[in-house]
Amino acid sequence: MKGSAPEQRLPGDLVVWLLVLAELLTFALLFVSFAVARRVQPEVFAAGQATLDIGHGLANTLALVAASAFAAAAVRAHRFHRHGAWQWWACALLAALAFLGMKSLEFAGRFRAGFDWADSTFNMLYFMLTGFHYLHVVVGCLVFVAMIRGARSGRYSAQFIRTPESAAVFWHMVDLLWMVLFPLVYIIR
Repeated sequence: MKGSAPEQRLPGDLVVWLLVLAELLTFALLFVSFAVARRVQPEVFAAGQATLDIGHGLANTLALVAASAFAAAAVRAHRFHRHGAWQWWACALLAALAFLGMKSLEFAGRFRAGFDWADSTFNMLYFMLTGFHYLHVVVGCLVFVAMIRGARSGRYSAQFIRTPESAAVFWHMVDLLWMVLFPLVYIIR
């Protein structure tokens, strides 16, 4: 039909969206647990949060946002038949690896300083939230590597866009989770 609107669809695969929903619900439980525990033990959480470096958290935020922007640029490149999608995926991978590197240094510094996740409710929830998120970033890096390989081999195009969209959807979820985690754990007192 001439003049009809293009078909609207959810980007990516439904399975990825179901995974995203499950992950968001899991993290929501952890976020609520953190908020409730902070309300019950304000002194413990104040002391724990005082040991965190907001600058490190902000640098991590910038790395994740950059990776999201690069993933979106890669999907656009696939969608519009532009060459270089694999370079955008590589940039996303580098930004995600920067996050992992900075977070690894933060974890190592905390453990060298005597951090024990079982010492307090704050430490336990801090480690659960940031550690679980860290694992999601690792998975995101593996997804980016797969996308780089697929893009370099010419596997994706405007007609075969669901896989790149799904990869970006997963990464945007990882980024979104950090956008809640960072203020909740590092900033809000």
